[in-house]
Amino acid sequence: MHGNNRIGFELSDKGTTTLQSFNPAKAETRPGQFRGATSGDIETAMAKAEVAFDTYSQTSPEQRAQFLDAIADEILNLGDELVRAAMEESALPEGRIVGERGRTMGQLKLFASLLRDGTWVEATIDTAQPNREPLPKPDIRKMLRPIGPVVVFTASNFPLAFSTAGGDTASALAAGCPVVVKAHNSHLQTNELVSDAIAKAAEKTGMPDGVYSSLAGEGFQLGTTLVKHPKTKAVAFTGSLGGGMALYKMAIERDEPIPVFAEMGSINPVIFLPEKLKAETEQLAKTYAGSITLGVGQFCTNPGLLIGLESPELDQFCETLANEISSSAAATMLNEGIAKSYSKNKETSLTQNGVKLISSNNVETPRNGANAAVARVSASDFLSNPNLQHEVFGPYSLVVTCQNQAQLDQVIAKLTGQLTVTFMGSENDFKSFENQIQSAEKKTGRLIYNGVPTGVEVCASMQHGGPFPASTDSRFTSVGSDAIKRFARPVAYQNAPEFLLPDELKNKNPNGIWRSVDGTWTNNAI
Repeated sequence: MHGNNRIGFELSDKGTTTLQSFNPAKAETRPGQFRGATSGDIETAMAKAEVAFDTYSQTSPEQRAQFLDAIADEILNLGDELVRAAMEESALPEGRIVGERGRTMGQLKLFASLLRDGTWVEATIDTAQPNREPLPKPDIRKMLRPIGPVVVFTASNFPLAFSTAGGDTASALAAGCPVVVKAHNSHLQTNELVSDAIAKAAEKTGMPDGVYSSLAGEGFQLGTTLVKHPKTKAVAFTGSLGGGMALYKMAIERDEPIPVFAEMGSINPVIFLPEKLKAETEQLAKTYAGSITLGVGQFCTNPGLLIGLESPELDQFCETLANEISSSAAATMLNEGIAKSYSKNKETSLTQNGVKLISSNNVETPRNGANAAVARVSASDFLSNPNLQHEVFGPYSLVVTCQNQAQLDQVIAKLTGQLTVTFMGSENDFKSFENQIQSAEKKTGRLIYNGVPTGVEVCASMQHGGPFPASTDSRFTSVGSDAIKRFARPVAYQNAPEFLLPDELKNKNPNGIWRSVDGTWTNNAI
């Protein structure tokens, strides 16, 4: 199809790997088989992406915006077929998939709107001063330009919003970069449908062949080849710490190192301050029981660490939380590997010194299911054991009890980098614990007050990233409009002829965007 090199979806050449689609809730496989990418397929996709970049990087913002809008429209046109496929491949309920489809379309349209606004390119113009003494000042103009072909690794826990046409793909395409998707083997049918939607959108809007490709394959070989490929200029990844770091190390060991924007592990600490906990003990416990078990705990912002000062209210909080967890339902996880990993990592955490299980919903689990659990540990045992900061991906949380404020300081100081840190407190609490809040800011990309970390709003002000190991580069976000900046680099033009300048930097400002001209923001022509 025009604009799309879709590999891994039709059985053909002998000797190629055959991939199978699974329903994690059932023992049998789903109908349909998919061909894994060969080395020739990879070379074709990357060669097309490189050629497409020369054309696609020069398209106008409006052309790219129309492409993104068309992708959103084509995804909606897939109708119930897409919803059913995503449900069957992920075991997620219909409401979640429909909502995620809406989020996926919303992200695409957000970046389309960003392109039409144009301010994201950070156009900056310092006009010449030929009579300046002792030396003349040249005319210098700068803006963000696309970086080149981007490899996107799709996520297991969001078959649409962090997948084939998710935020990474949308932001890279918006920046002017062709995308090569490494399909997740848990979502082969879903990926095929969305890839077809992107291909149709590319054809309708006249995008170059190779602007988008999708490849599927078993094991690490495909991912390794894509990251090491000399035509790859950036990588986007959402997943485990081990997976993200493996890709990161490959990328920096290349002859030409490239950036890897990996969103990885986070336990998202929640700190319960005393006045708030005393006033709302039971409600807070019920709220956080719901957050821990939401989506079978399969969110990167799941609250895996609950921290409080020793008190009768904290004891009551733990008791209510335990009751809520024990009555929660077991549910199927995204795939067999995640279910096994959750069980193993939960048991590892529970066998650490000083960790005591306080509740588990010990009911019969479905196939690839998970039992929610919460445990408790003293701050002294937590501080002496770095293993207790390892993410347990699933419906599990650890309560850390601090003897006093000084010990709370030690716990916060010991935390590794996080996507989120949450403080639950009254106004008086926030004033009394201001130093602790300032300390926590150093550890996270997003500070939350009196809320739950589960749920990431897609907007201009969102920061979804954080200090290592939450992500490989805390300066960037993988959610929200600023995600586009991962796939662009600043280019300065000195004394450039007007006709060679990008439209965003021309004197007439044909796009009518806001620019910094000699230190003043204006959308006027020069």
